[in-house]
Amino acid sequence: MKKIFLLLVIAIAIVSCKNAEDKKSETENNVAEAAVNVQMFKGEFLYLADAAVLKGDNFIYGVTIDETMHQLADQVKSIKKDEFDMVPVIVKGNITKKPEGAEGWDEIITITEIVNVSNTPSEADIKIEENKS
Repeated sequence: MKKIFLLLVIAIAIVSCKNAEDKKSETENNVAEAAVNVQMFKGEFLYLADAAVLKGDNFIYGVTIDETMHQLADQVKSIKKDEFDMVPVIVKGNITKKPEGAEGWDEIITITEIVNVSNTPSEADIKIEENKS
C-alpha cells in the first residue's frame, strides 16, 4: 500500500513540474512576442476629453487611453497654445485592430514609451480667420 501511495505522489509531482514549465514557457513567449511588435512612430498627437489620436504622414491611429497616454497628454498640454493644437511626438507602441463593434479608428496604438515631445505645436493645415465687420 505504501509503494502505491509513493508511486502516486511521484507521478503527481512529475506532472505538476511539466505543467509549470509549459506555463512559464508560454508566458516567456507572450512577452517576447509583445516586444517584437513594438515599433517607433513619429506623428502629431491630439487628446480631447475622451479621445486621443496619433496622426503621421501616412497613418492615423486611435490611441489607447491608459497611464502612458495620460503622461504624454500632460507633457503636450503645456506646449499647446489652443486645445485643438497637435504636437509632434515620437513614441513606441503596438498596433492592434479595434474590437469588433467598437467605435473609432480601425487601428489602435497602445503607447509603451514616450521617446520625444516637440517644444512647439504643429502648424495648422487650415487656418480659419474671423472677419470683423
